[in-house]
Amino acid sequence: MIEDLVFAFRMFRRNKTRSVLSLLGVIIGVASVIVIGTIGESAASNVKKSFSSDNLSMIQINAGYSRRARENPIELNEAFRSELYGGIADIKKIWYKNNFSATLFYDDLSVSTNIDAVEYGFIEAYGLRLGAGRGFNVSDQVEGTQTIILGSRTAEALFADEALSGGGVGRKIVMQTGGASFGFTVIGIMTGQAAGFESPETKNYAPRGFYAKKIDPAAAASAAAVEATAPRHVTRITGELRAAAQARTGDSFTLNVNSMQAMLEQYDQVTGTISLMLSGIAAISMLVGGIGIMNIMIVTVTERKREIGVRKALGASPSAIRAQFLTESAAITALGGFLGIVAGLAVSAAAVAVLGWTLTFAWPIAAAAFLFSAFVGVFFGFYPASQAAKLDPVDALSSE
Repeated sequence: MIEDLVFAFRMFRRNKTRSVLSLLGVIIGVASVIVIGTIGESAASNVKKSFSSDNLSMIQINAGYSRRARENPIELNEAFRSELYGGIADIKKIWYKNNFSATLFYDDLSVSTNIDAVEYGFIEAYGLRLGAGRGFNVSDQVEGTQTIILGSRTAEALFADEALSGGGVGRKIVMQTGGASFGFTVIGIMTGQAAGFESPETKNYAPRGFYAKKIDPAAAASAAAVEATAPRHVTRITGELRAAAQARTGDSFTLNVNSMQAMLEQYDQVTGTISLMLSGIAAISMLVGGIGIMNIMIVTVTERKREIGVRKALGASPSAIRAQFLTESAAITALGGFLGIVAGLAVSAAAVAVLGWTLTFAWPIAAAAFLFSAFVGVFFGFYPASQAAKLDPVDALSSE
């Protein structure tokens, strides 16, 4: 086998142009598969980085959009919260929130935005980080203090460059909503980071206690965040929440239930399907390259008939002749596979750098592409190798 490999590479050097042309189809095919797989893996990794490990335990509940949801809505109130705690296992915590629009004023600047009135612990549950200041405490929730945490973009609009250094913390601003005005103290500014359902760049938070006391004391929550004790329970809890809505109203879409885990699973399915389709198309290039290699090997067998005749006359068996040409064919495609991996990695690194992602190289895909390239060489090299093995030594030696 080693002698066959050494001889194969000698033949490559002897017929450089022919070898390079034979390699091109395989190189392009393997490189295409690597680029598709690596960019897909890098994109998936980039998306998953936007979700903290805490987010994967979170489930969000909103009012549904079906006709029955409008006619017979499920109120997100304390009775419903107690029902969930008592009826569904592995729920760690449930937070309610209300959303309302408001205009924030500071000096002669104003920003129209949305405010989420959240309960204590909501921000920490989603893994949101503060760039400056502090989060809400129990007193803020119970007393309904007029304190606010601003999203990074809102803070920049109100305090300009001071927001970047936390200069907005402690400032007094005015919130105008529903025809009423309230004085608020900025206690924190979010740092810009992706966080799944929550966008700390644009979201602004106030205590839900304030909303209940000053905005609408009788209002049910507009949304709920449910934290599972572990990510592995999220799928089951999501199903049980929909089943609870079905049992109560006859329509599982009375509640709109979503989870980061489900979104990631759907994303993986979609990107996996697309990558598989594109990889299949790229694999066709390798098959076309394999046909080219078979043609080259047939020509090679014809050119080397005398050599085959000499080897047979010296006692080489048909299996030895077949192994020699199969080794040459497989070596060509394996070399093409290696060069394709190198080229694919270089192109992928450049593309990922332009997109600003972190490179995640798809090693399993690279290994599969390399093995497939070697298989292509064996498969398409088998016929020429068999023809060489069947040659009669007398006819081979007498050929010109």
